[in-house]
Amino acid sequence: MEEEAKETSVGGQEAGYLFEFKKDGVFLTVYPTAGNTILYELSDMRQILYDYGVNDYDILTLAKTVRKADGEPVKLSDHFTAPTESGLADLDAAVLPFASAAPTEFAGITVDISSDKLTATVRYDVTKGTRPPAPQLIRDALEAKGVVYGIDDEAIEKGSKALESFVAAKGTPAVPGQNAYIDKKFDLSHKGHPKVVEYDRVDYKDMNLFVLARAGQLIAVRVLQTQGQPGTNVLGKTIAARNGRPIPFTAGKNTEIRDENKLYALIDGQIVEEGKRISIDPHLKISGSVGVGTGNIEFAGSVEITGGVEAGFIVHATGDIQIGDGVAGAEVMGRNVFISGGITGQGRGKIAAKEDVRAAFVENGLIEADRDIYISDVVLHSTLKAGKKIIIEDGRGLVTGGYLAAGEEIRAKCVGNQAFVATRLIVGVNPALAQKYQKACREYKEDKQRLEQITNVLNTFSKIDVTLLPQNRIDQINALTRSQFPLAGKIKRTEAELKKLQDELSKMEGGKIRVQDILYPGVSVSINSVLRNFHSEVRGCTLSVDDDEVSIGPY
Repeated sequence: MEEEAKETSVGGQEAGYLFEFKKDGVFLTVYPTAGNTILYELSDMRQILYDYGVNDYDILTLAKTVRKADGEPVKLSDHFTAPTESGLADLDAAVLPFASAAPTEFAGITVDISSDKLTATVRYDVTKGTRPPAPQLIRDALEAKGVVYGIDDEAIEKGSKALESFVAAKGTPAVPGQNAYIDKKFDLSHKGHPKVVEYDRVDYKDMNLFVLARAGQLIAVRVLQTQGQPGTNVLGKTIAARNGRPIPFTAGKNTEIRDENKLYALIDGQIVEEGKRISIDPHLKISGSVGVGTGNIEFAGSVEITGGVEAGFIVHATGDIQIGDGVAGAEVMGRNVFISGGITGQGRGKIAAKEDVRAAFVENGLIEADRDIYISDVVLHSTLKAGKKIIIEDGRGLVTGGYLAAGEEIRAKCVGNQAFVATRLIVGVNPALAQKYQKACREYKEDKQRLEQITNVLNTFSKIDVTLLPQNRIDQINALTRSQFPLAGKIKRTEAELKKLQDELSKMEGGKIRVQDILYPGVSVSINSVLRNFHSEVRGCTLSVDDDEVSIGPY
């Protein structure tokens, strides 16, 4: 039978607190002290209540009473029970200040909250006792400290079994937003380094001097900033999150922003970063010569080379190419090609232009231009093909050996030499058009033969019941049937192209060859497909066709 609880008290003004266990309830008085010095811990108060069987009290009321310490009694509970003898012994000790009190049965509980309030760590004070407190006491201590979020029940259960500190609660940190950034669809970090090819070998003819972009190509995207995600600390307070910062996005030269966040190239050229702007430069300048130091040049735009082009290297451009020195055994192709020095073909290499080629001289070289070729000094043992004119009138204006063909006119000071070196000149036929016409004729003939073969095969199969054939043969017949229609369309288009080429070639009449000084023996000419070989010198002449013969007129 439970012993009847008697009115009693624990503590006193000397201890700094007074518990009064009365018939009408449990009261706590906390006395103010000099300098607000606390002579006990909250766990001491809770231990006393525990020993008297007081469980139905409000921990927050207890904590507020301790903090207020105004000397006024505060009711904590309506009921209590008589403590055990051992409990009374402990309570007698508890009347003394904390510093001299005997250890209680349970270790003291201290809750440390980190400076960022994202973790709450429980520590034990073994000077009060060596028995780990129950999980509920730990939770009450957390609650008294204001910890209400991120409580780790599993950690508390584990921590109630050993006197080791542990993290009892974790907040959720705020997640900052991501800053806006520019996603570049190109990489300039490899500029100036040789390209790595198969088996980790490097190609020193490809030095990555620039990064190209084509008109309409997407070169950069602005990825917008994101909103931050707020967090919550262990006290249940919201932690504000920083939002991501925006970034300006401005179009550079020859670029355009579309859909607000996408940057496109407006022209062909190299990608250039100018501060925070990305531009397209249609011009490439090479200081020095093209060789092992630069590698091959293939550029969408114009190219300026202050030096020359070394043997075995390539310079290709969609725009004009300007070369400050000579070209030796190299391949140069552009819209217009201007060479301040000369061209030494060395039996290899080629100079080609969609429009004009200009150079000081050419020896053992190959030049092709869709429009005109201008050589300011001499042409020696070379092949020159121009859609319209070949002009060699400056300087010595000499043509010796080789093959020159132009659609309209060839002009020079001297052709051939005193040694009667074979030199061949052809005008009245555009070499490029003639080559294109011959190729179209070959393709037309092959396609016609192919269509005829298909038609014959299909005619043969039309006389039999194809349903009796194996499936693979039926599939072949179906494939042949389908192929005849696009092939017939191609033949029709080629016929139209041949007619157009024939019309252009037929307009090339009145071709002329003008020789200002001397045309030597050994020179053969073809004007509008009319041939003539010269066996004696002719001075200051104009060669043309009259009554299907090459006639000689004054210069």
